[in-house]
Amino acid sequence: MTISLQKSDSGQYRQTIHVNHHTLFADVAASLGGDDSAPDPHDLYDASLAACKAITILMYAKRKQIPLEGVDIEIKRDTSQESAGVYVLNVQLTLLGELSDEMRQSLALVGDKCPIHKLMTAAKTEVHSQVN
Repeated sequence: MTISLQKSDSGQYRQTIHVNHHTLFADVAASLGGDDSAPDPHDLYDASLAACKAITILMYAKRKQIPLEGVDIEIKRDTSQESAGVYVLNVQLTLLGELSDEMRQSLALVGDKCPIHKLMTAAKTEVHSQVN
């Protein structure tokens, strides 16, 4: 899998991102000189956690025949300590459907085991950059 990125024709910092046959965009806020025309890179990072948690929970519920009707997630970012190496994401899960407290707790634990949560909290990420 390859992700490619090119500067967009519009905007000072707007980027066009291609992931397989999908096209995404990134930008930065106007306060940083951008046009705020798309999510910024932090937003995309945070959104990957929300999407992964929701998909993981939905797949598990389907497999276990838990009557989950949907998952709503709200993430609030706290970057106050980011420069010190601490990036805090506060996740609020809303699990929709006729679920017992036990089912809700089980689904919340499953969400914490999604691949992106694991990458963000348990894996060491190495980035190797090359210049052409």
